[in-house]
Amino acid sequence: MKMLQLPTVALEARIKEELEANPALDEGAESFDNEEEYDSYDDQPEVSEAEKEFDFSDYMDDFDDPSYKYSIRNKGADDEDRSMPIVGGKSFIDRLEEQIGEYSLDDHKYQLALHLVGSLDESGYLRRDIESIVDDLAFTQNIFTNAVELEEVLKVIQQFDPPGVGARDLQECLLLQVERKLEKHRSLELITAKDILVNNFDAFTKKHYSKISEKLEIDDDALKTGLDEILKLNPKPGNTASSSNKPIEHIVPDFTLNVRDGQFELFLNSRNAPELRVNREYHQMIEGYQKQKDKPSKSQKDAMMFIKQKLDSAKWFIDAIKQRQNTLMTTMEAILNYQKEFFLEGDETKLKPMILKDIAEEINMDISTISRVANSKYIQTPYGTYLLKYFFSESLSTTNGEEVSTREVKRILQDLIGEEDKRKPLTDEKLAKYLKEKGYNIARRTVAKYREQLNIPVARLRKEI
Repeated sequence: MKMLQLPTVALEARIKEELEANPALDEGAESFDNEEEYDSYDDQPEVSEAEKEFDFSDYMDDFDDPSYKYSIRNKGADDEDRSMPIVGGKSFIDRLEEQIGEYSLDDHKYQLALHLVGSLDESGYLRRDIESIVDDLAFTQNIFTNAVELEEVLKVIQQFDPPGVGARDLQECLLLQVERKLEKHRSLELITAKDILVNNFDAFTKKHYSKISEKLEIDDDALKTGLDEILKLNPKPGNTASSSNKPIEHIVPDFTLNVRDGQFELFLNSRNAPELRVNREYHQMIEGYQKQKDKPSKSQKDAMMFIKQKLDSAKWFIDAIKQRQNTLMTTMEAILNYQKEFFLEGDETKLKPMILKDIAEEINMDISTISRVANSKYIQTPYGTYLLKYFFSESLSTTNGEEVSTREVKRILQDLIGEEDKRKPLTDEKLAKYLKEKGYNIARRTVAKYREQLNIPVARLRKEI
């Protein structure tokens, strides 16, 4: 079950870990001639029952040298190198620290600047209040300062690039960026934007545009140009500066689906199906031990017990990987059959209501097993790459008594909001009314729940000029 819930990248790491820990496990195609030979060591009598001694010096020489426990050589010269590249470049903090040297600060203020830069979060904000930082400096670094001096140094940092860095909240961050623009070029739009941020920030966050227009005594066109300038600003300057140093995480699909002439071709990602085998040399050591007539010493018995334990562990691990592959394919094939109409056309409205229990009963597995597969596995289709969980949804009754997927209702809800007049966005009540007209029995509170699940804000926050 633990192996099943691992995503592809984590599975690769788990296999690598097992290969390093167990010398009886190798990469590559199975080296045994038949299954009987693979299972033969299970049929041998236990090592502890053997009373024969034999010449085991060749093996003991290897056993006494523990190096094989820590390293393996399973790769040839032509094998693929799967090592992860090391991400280079300077971090966001490194870039800020370099800029400190561009200003004429004495040693004391230089240390204050270093501490402030180190206190910024990933977005470039200073979240701790000045008084607390004064205390931190005194107790942790024996540097004594006061709030006034620290504010002065913070003002210096707020001149760094990217603009907006060193702000303590969103309002200050946006204002720093507008003021930087005004230093280079004064325009009516920027002056309006600054006025909105300084005197009408609360109304701006709540999109009370009529209140802003009335207070500033400007028309909608002037207000819109000022708002457009604000929308061009970056609310998280630190993320932009450090994004180039962050490795891009790609989704590795566990399955690939091709649709040819109405037929499905389902493949399991080869990284989910590695070739593993039991090391034949260790298996032969067991066989050789059983054929000897001399009574073994205690150290030899211990060595053989160690080998048999590693062989058992290797076989168990290979079986667990195979079982994982079978479960993944069985589950995915059941989902394909259940959602056949969607996978043939890629139309979201063709998704049928489907819960974990439906698939569990179809393939006679536990619901928890299906959940582990659905929550962590992806499939690449001609219509995009999907998390398997995407295909599961509750049902909803239409006025005709037909059961439809809530996924279909959410898609229609998205379309309604996408086509609405942004000057007069549709309320949840109006959205529920439109859905009922389309034949979907849905209450206003359910519309609100679906809207929140789609990360769509309320009508007031969707309003535009």
